[in-house]
Amino acid sequence: MRSLPLLTAGLLAALAPNIAVAQAPVTVGPNGEPATPVAEIELSDAEVSQIRESGYTAAFAWHELYDWSGAVAQGAKDEFERLGIEVVAETDAGFDSARQQADVETVMALDPTILISLPIDPSAGTSTYSAALDGGARIVFIDNAAAGLVHGEDYVTTVSADLVGIGEKTSQAMAEALGGEGEIGYIFHDADFHVTNLRDSAFKWMIENSYEGIDIVAEAGMADPARIEDIASAMLMQNPDLDGLYVPWAEPATGVLSVLRQLGRTDIKIVTIDLNEPAGLDMVSGGPIAALIADEAYNIGVYAARAAAADLLGHDVDPFLVVDALIVGPDTVAEGWQQSLGRDAPASILNAQ
Repeated sequence: MRSLPLLTAGLLAALAPNIAVAQAPVTVGPNGEPATPVAEIELSDAEVSQIRESGYTAAFAWHELYDWSGAVAQGAKDEFERLGIEVVAETDAGFDSARQQADVETVMALDPTILISLPIDPSAGTSTYSAALDGGARIVFIDNAAAGLVHGEDYVTTVSADLVGIGEKTSQAMAEALGGEGEIGYIFHDADFHVTNLRDSAFKWMIENSYEGIDIVAEAGMADPARIEDIASAMLMQNPDLDGLYVPWAEPATGVLSVLRQLGRTDIKIVTIDLNEPAGLDMVSGGPIAALIADEAYNIGVYAARAAAADLLGHDVDPFLVVDALIVGPDTVAEGWQQSLGRDAPASILNAQ
């Protein structure tokens, strides 16, 4: 299977004048694996029939269930149904790593053939997934692989998004929202989490190397999303002339919205990642959120399920598979929700357009 190129030709051309400033980020897996487009995973009709006749089962041990992970789960469920694979369990750990380990132990009592999971604490991988390893389940990770596990032996693959592509599109959306000029604040995820770290760094690199009229004048790390309002308030107090804010994903972005409303600031544009109803409603209503950048979450689930089936058929599956990303703006919410989450946008958003 082929890997994604380091940068698209168009992006290279755009960055050429500044490319010597720093090395452009590249989408890689949690262990530095090259990215392979999910479309490389294909099953013939005969292989689908073979899988359907085999009586395989699957289970999910989620980190947390919300709009994004629910879309991933639905994509996997729909593909499992096509493949005749029964889903026997689905758990929600509420972002508690100890609970996730207990969930894995619980679902493995049902002896599923396949386990799909997003690790809350990748460093605790061996202990979190010991029951699945002992039970011989084919493990497919979402976004982040558990440390200490070996691709092709302990797990099938990790399925995620083109993370640098997300950063690129987020910077593009910010530039469009500001008309190519302005001062922005950069709030990044201050934790060791491969997905957000690479998205954040890609956004920053693109702004600094591709958009001469936009300056990052304030930076702040967010370790605990519950503190986002304090972080945003402090940044705005110290930098009252900001024109834009980057927030690493949609849930904390709604906290930033609360701060802006309290301050009566309608002049600041926010760009963030992932789709949710409050952020989407603010965007279509002409609020501070200018754009939402989303990956194809539903397809992450589809190809996670398909990769597990390919492994059961004896195919080699590359270690890091990625889907595309898209910019969702006020005029594209209907299409964006379908492409990303595989379902209609909330009625509140569609009715507000």
